[in-house]
Amino acid sequence: MKAIWNGAVVADSEETVVVEGNHYFPESSLQRSYFQESATQTVCPWKGVASYYNLVVGDSVNADSAWFYPEPKRAAIQISGHVAFWRGVEIVG
Repeated sequence: MKAIWNGAVVADSEETVVVEGNHYFPESSLQRSYFQESATQTVCPWKGVASYYNLVVGDSVNADSAWFYPEPKRAAIQISGHVAFWRGVEIVG
């Protein structure tokens, strides 16, 4: 699976974890040069507190377009160490 935004492959992995229709990519598959930490956090009742990354490709920024759970709840432990995408990031495989 590949996560692509603005013509760049921002993550590439043969193994993702699918939860609620979203592919969660292992952190090791991220092209870190495209990721910028965000202060945004949200809460999911069963997964826990999500943190976000902005994607930066060239001069373009896609704010809060990648999310992860630093300490997922027990029910979502399978996504520990994984990152998912939205806001125009194309997932192809």
